[in-house]
Amino acid sequence: MPTHEIARILNRKTGRCSSWDKTGRNKDAWMLAPGETRVLADIKGPGQITHLWMTQRNHYRECLIRITWDNAPFPSVLCPLGDFFGLGHGIVASYQSQFFTASTRYPYQFNQGCALNCYMPMPFRERALIELVNESKESHRQYFYVDYETMADLPEDTGYFHAEFRRVNPFGGWGPEITTNRAGHQLADIVNKQRLAWDNNYVLLETRGRGHYIGCNLSVTNFRGDWWGEGDDMIWVDGYKWPPDLHGTGSEDYLNQAWGMQDNAFLRNGSSVFEGKTTIVPTATPWSEGAYQTSYVFHVENPVRFNKEIKVTIEHGHGNHLANEMSSVAYWFADRPCRAIKPPAVQKRLPVLRDNSGRWLFDKKNQCPGKPVKLNQEMKQMKALWARKYGKKK
Repeated sequence: MPTHEIARILNRKTGRCSSWDKTGRNKDAWMLAPGETRVLADIKGPGQITHLWMTQRNHYRECLIRITWDNAPFPSVLCPLGDFFGLGHGIVASYQSQFFTASTRYPYQFNQGCALNCYMPMPFRERALIELVNESKESHRQYFYVDYETMADLPEDTGYFHAEFRRVNPFGGWGPEITTNRAGHQLADIVNKQRLAWDNNYVLLETRGRGHYIGCNLSVTNFRGDWWGEGDDMIWVDGYKWPPDLHGTGSEDYLNQAWGMQDNAFLRNGSSVFEGKTTIVPTATPWSEGAYQTSYVFHVENPVRFNKEIKVTIEHGHGNHLANEMSSVAYWFADRPCRAIKPPAVQKRLPVLRDNSGRWLFDKKNQCPGKPVKLNQEMKQMKALWARKYGKKK
């Protein structure tokens, strides 16, 4: 309920599904066996999910949250647990945004206890089915609340909430050896427009139907160790055209920041996982060495509305020259339930780790590489020039 309506007395019934111990004792967590799916809530509508609270010690990438609306044959929300709540890489941290919060005693650690909250309104007309899928090889211990309210009817123009996870590891950039915003960065300054951009940009969301896109979180594993940004957001509404309906000016700009990412978490944008705190030696310099970043942005006052389809993309480095790991969750509302895409297999969505010296531990078996960018003549020329100017210094 909006703050200005908090005093309204509405004809609604409040309910909750939770993991409380039905015997009256204190074993208030559910245990999920490896490979098990459990129903957290199965609610008859019309109604609205008003709040989700979940806490656990691990499996932030291995467990999936799955939500299906109105007896649809597919889920409309399908995301790894941590990423859905805005925490990428399986890392826990405390942060606050308008729709999601997290709180932990173990900041910037993998697989530690963390409280996760979602305040996104999720209305439904017939049924809400919320499930947790344990795709790990271990038992999973889960505490949860699902708060909701039921009502006589919903306004006709009420949409359904959707969220889906995407990942490429690594992104198929054409010139990963070329730095960004440092000596020689002009060599990445190729012309990226029209179908070249449409085909090669990282895709945050591509869906059909009628609704509005309300934002995302974007996680980057920064293999290079310098600035991973300079990628323009490009959003196409109701089909391809050039220029796109919305064209931005850079990664941090789309995420409502500037001059890199900062260690802050505001209502509508911020860093839930800040890269400067994930280096081997913590530093205030955002891109001093390889690190993990998760950023989020919500289009509350400026949702991107579409009537037929939408494609939300962002470059990875200008012209898509970088080759870091990228993953994301897109959030949107649609006039009817739509299918969320299936995430990569559990082994292919686990975080890329480092050893104690900071060396990345790459394993091709766990990779899910993006479609490689096909080199055009300009890209080939830039790579050759880089090799001549800087190759001997590497």
